[in-house]
Amino acid sequence: MPVPFFHCIWLGLRRSALLAAAVVLAGCSIFQEPEAVVERPLEKIYNSALDALLADDYPLAVTEFEQVEAQYPYSEWATRGQLLVAYANYLKNDYTLAIGAAERFIDLHPGSSDVPYVRYLIALCYYEQIPDVRRDQTQTRLAREALEGVIARYPGSVYARDAVVKLDLVYDHLAGKEMEVGRTYLQLRQYPAALRRFATVVRSYSETSHIPEALARMVELNLALGVAGEARQYAAVLGHNYPNNRWYAYAYDLLEGDGPEIPRSSWFFGLF
Repeated sequence: MPVPFFHCIWLGLRRSALLAAAVVLAGCSIFQEPEAVVERPLEKIYNSALDALLADDYPLAVTEFEQVEAQYPYSEWATRGQLLVAYANYLKNDYTLAIGAAERFIDLHPGSSDVPYVRYLIALCYYEQIPDVRRDQTQTRLAREALEGVIARYPGSVYARDAVVKLDLVYDHLAGKEMEVGRTYLQLRQYPAALRRFATVVRSYSETSHIPEALARMVELNLALGVAGEARQYAAVLGHNYPNNRWYAYAYDLLEGDGPEIPRSSWFFGLF
């Protein structure tokens, strides 16, 4: 769920601060009588939207917040309603509509003090759509881009701090996808293609939980390709950084020899 800005800002608003207003919507036609328009004060519409939001009736909340803007487009509450349309859509898991509403808010109010939160909300929408590693990872990459953007734009903010935490999962997920593809290539005996995938994990996602297996697979693949020296170097890095990990034991068994000495001049030290 989002950082509780909502309770700090919008729900803390005194509803009595809303001034009742009326907008007469008129229409005309030479062929029929104009339809009667039910007029509602701004305060009533906005309070109805808030009540719906608090009651978890998110579709009604969206409808009512949209009515605030539709009937009172020049009020400050219309601006708040635009943001809360995005928030309510997020809460009802309609992430596409939430992103669209959030991006519209940024376009209309680029200087608003709420823009940092809105960018964070967009990142959350992508984050909530991260799929299983066996599926396409477009949403995961979009989540990474959006979260990294929040950190870069608003360092030290509550949104940036939460984005850092969420990025750990995003990186681990992207690494998991590379591992999944690499294992598939390995099973198909497409060793160079598999090696590239595992190397990507080691170079690009060096702080994830997948590193021990990635290094062990690189030992396995280099042995399969007849490059025993490279295999021993990867095993050395694995043993140096994860001596008690089961993947080091796996690599050690593959080498069928003494535990490899890690070369101090090896560029692998720079990976960890």
